Amino acid sequence: MKKIITILLAWIITIIISIIWAYENVDIIESFKAKLEQKKGAPKTDFDKKVQSEIILATSNSFDVKAEKIISFKGKTTFLLNSSISKDFNLDDVSIFSQNAFVITNKNKRKLNVNENFTLEFNGGIKTIISVDEKIYALISSVKDDCYYASIVDTEDGKEFFKTKCLIKELESEIDFNGLGSSFVHEKDRILLSVGTPTQDSTKINFLAQNKDSFFGKILSIESKEFSANSIEPKIFSFGHRNPQGLTKLGDKIFSVEHGPKGGDELNEIKFKENYGWPLASYGTRYFFHNNGKSYEVSHENNSFKEPLHALIPSVGISAVNKCPTKLVNYYKKNCLLSLSLHGNELRPGKSLLIFLLDNDFKTVNSVEKIFLDEKLIMRHFMTNKKNEIYEDREGNIYVSADNEGVYKISFVNFR
Repeated sequence: MKKIITILLAWIITIIISIIWAYENVDIIESFKAKLEQKKGAPKTDFDKKVQSEIILATSNSFDVKAEKIISFKGKTTFLLNSSISKDFNLDDVSIFSQNAFVITNKNKRKLNVNENFTLEFNGGIKTIISVDEKIYALISSVKDDCYYASIVDTEDGKEFFKTKCLIKELESEIDFNGLGSSFVHEKDRILLSVGTPTQDSTKINFLAQNKDSFFGKILSIESKEFSANSIEPKIFSFGHRNPQGLTKLGDKIFSVEHGPKGGDELNEIKFKENYGWPLASYGTRYFFHNNGKSYEVSHENNSFKEPLHALIPSVGISAVNKCPTKLVNYYKKNCLLSLSLHGNELRPGKSLLIFLLDNDFKTVNSVEKIFLDEKLIMRHFMTNKKNEIYEDREGNIYVSADNEGVYKISFVNFR
């Protein structure tokens, strides 16, 4: 009996020591997990047109929505590209860019050359794909000599064109590269690129959004010609952003959606030199493990910050945003933005389409409709062209990616 008790005590002590060691060595654990992830290779993908049919039906206020799986994909996307100008949808025109640095087409799977500094640690990877003059660049999370940072690289030769300053070494356990966002738009002769704060709730990292010597928590302006000149020197277009996941144009206006903390997902109109308040103001609250969920300053205007056009409370895990497809525009006859959502939370599940209707002057959101599709559809990206403009086929269908599920065709039918 003593032997059994001794073995049991030794087992319990070993577990406690392992837990303490893992807690104090998060960077080692993350590095090990990331290396295992990178060795997995390309995500499992099935471009077969005979993919097992799966149809999800949902009802909105004014029409029905049908989601049909057309590609199976195990992994998370970073961009979903249809390079064709044709409205006749063809799987041969589709490229899936994965967060762990693969590009997958109907013909092959290929590893992108994102250089040796690329890391998947702390939920890292490719955060967005940028196309300029037929070349493909990527915003990635990177590490070199214990310096964690974000960079833009050429995906053909891995050349690093731009890098942020290092995140503070002492904050490694608080890094979460999910917070980088990001998205982009082509605006005349420049690219506007969103770069979030890479943390879930680190005060020091969050305050980089207000630091004009840091590129984190900003929307950056990059002259397109700088890519061909091999020297990128971004300018800060706007600041005070937490985690801007989506960026798009509607007319001559630029809109962004970003994750709030516990609540407070935002739709913003992006204007030059404006401060959007993070982390000094938010309609969300702190997480309960941080200051017991204490609220932020709610009023942006009283603190000389730009108020969001709309804040979602509770949050839905908002992800991509783009202009509405033609069917919705023709039906509503209003300025219309369409967004996707990830997990959401117990108060307001995500996994939904969100339709924002704006007034003629783009100053007011007249309505927001959330259309829940299915518990497993954690939706991340719209299929777009190289300029990040939504692709719709001849029948008015659009296409979206869902984490670890695949690519779905979304149809809007039975308008009432």
